[in-house]
Amino acid sequence: MTATVPADLTFACMGTSVRIIARDPAPARAFVEAAAARLTRFDPASELARLNEDARDEVPASTLLRTAVAAALAAAEATGGLVDPTLLDAVERAGYAQSRADGEPADLHDAVAHAPPRRPARPDPAARWRTVETAPGAIRRPPGLRLDLGGTAKGLIADLAVRLIGGDAVVDCGGDVRVGSAPRDVVVAHPFTGEPAAELRVRAGVATSGLARRIWHDGHHLIDPAAGRPAWTGLVAATALAPSAARAEALAKAALLSGPAGARAVLAGHGGVLVHDSGEVEVIA
Repeated sequence: MTATVPADLTFACMGTSVRIIARDPAPARAFVEAAAARLTRFDPASELARLNEDARDEVPASTLLRTAVAAALAAAEATGGLVDPTLLDAVERAGYAQSRADGEPADLHDAVAHAPPRRPARPDPAARWRTVETAPGAIRRPPGLRLDLGGTAKGLIADLAVRLIGGDAVVDCGGDVRVGSAPRDVVVAHPFTGEPAAELRVRAGVATSGLARRIWHDGHHLIDPAAGRPAWTGLVAATALAPSAARAEALAKAALLSGPAGARAVLAGHGGVLVHDSGEVEVIA
């Protein structure tokens, strides 16, 4: 009997590229595209956008949206509020009100050279994310508090897609990767050069958070929750390993926001890779 060769499918989605390696990637692609359409903040017709515009304090929500919000709140809890889903107003003020999928990012070298003094990000003392909760069939939050599920949704969608198709599938949602039953070697690209910076053995989830793809002349999309402005911490990228892609995404973002010293502690549990402003690559065992 001849073994079935896995298909390798790449397509545009979520403002990035999605890659699926599976014997039949069609069900996973259909799921990814449908989930992304419901969780995007850039389409006024999406379920997330409708939630953000709803004047009620309790809004009916699908299982998918409740799961995505729960994942975002879990990321906030696990990172002490550094990964905060309530920063949409600050993200838009920083220049990310519309999708930048079709735009060319600014030069990372130039942005780093002209960036303000480096300092670790800090959680917002107001911790508005604690006012958000999921309920049976609904989401509760103060009216006017808008959510940005961002990277946590990408990781969650990768996790759910692999769970859907099973086996030794791999789903990569713009750098948030979940592998199935077979461990994989994943190459981490250097944000300055695009060349391989490190290689990691991945048994579940891995994710990279960085400045290279979403950076413009006066800012980027990773916000210091306490300051409400783009964070410049001394790191340009952080990659985290974890038991799921959603958790890896949270750890990677928290590591980058924490700066070099704090990032080492964030990644100590599962390991990962840091890329400093200087271009130095640091592998955390």
